[in-house]
Amino acid sequence: MRTLVALMTLLAISPGVLAAGTDDRDAARAVILRQQDAFRHDDAAAAYAEAAPAIRSIFGSPETFIGMVRQGYAPVYRNRRFEFGADEELPDGSLAQGVRIQDQDGTDWEALYTLERGADGAWQITGCRLRKAPGVGA
Repeated sequence: MRTLVALMTLLAISPGVLAAGTDDRDAARAVILRQQDAFRHDDAAAAYAEAAPAIRSIFGSPETFIGMVRQGYAPVYRNRRFEFGADEELPDGSLAQGVRIQDQDGTDWEALYTLERGADGAWQITGCRLRKAPGVGA
């Protein structure tokens, strides 16, 4: 519930109001874009590489991971439009990045990516929460 409230708050605030530092934001967005590019090219290994170790341990292999994304996150996997929204640096040092997505059927979605720094200091995706945009029927 707390995450849902944070998502709604983050997406309701205009971009930049809760902005993380420019370097961190750009680096985090680059990770998300690399994963998006991997999805577009059906490159399971590259998409899996952008996920944090905890996520990789849940799915165990790139093929299992990309299969889950195809099934449960179709708008993230294939989309017409993918635009960054507001971002926020969280108290624990992780980042939240809002994304506006339009799926292949023209339905609008909101995603909230969370990222944390790995042991090497690089950003890694720790999760993605997806919901239909407000005003879109179920």
